[in-house]
Amino acid sequence: MKHIKNERLKLFANALDRVSTACVTVGIATPAAGAIYNLGGFRQTFQTLELAVGLVGWLSTAVILHFCARWVLGGLEP
Repeated sequence: MKHIKNERLKLFANALDRVSTACVTVGIATPAAGAIYNLGGFRQTFQTLELAVGLVGWLSTAVILHFCARWVLGGLEP
């Protein structure tokens, strides 16, 4: 039974890590591309402070989710 529990924990940890990767993509890579290429007047739409707060928020969320995934993996049984 411990093999089943371990596999479920690994699956859950992987899901958390994928969500953290999605947070980086949605919250950091997408706005960075918008700012670099000025897509849809992105630079005129957002203030620098708004963008910085958003980036910090998304990055913090991604880091927290990643460490939650690592914590879940700590529950694996030998």
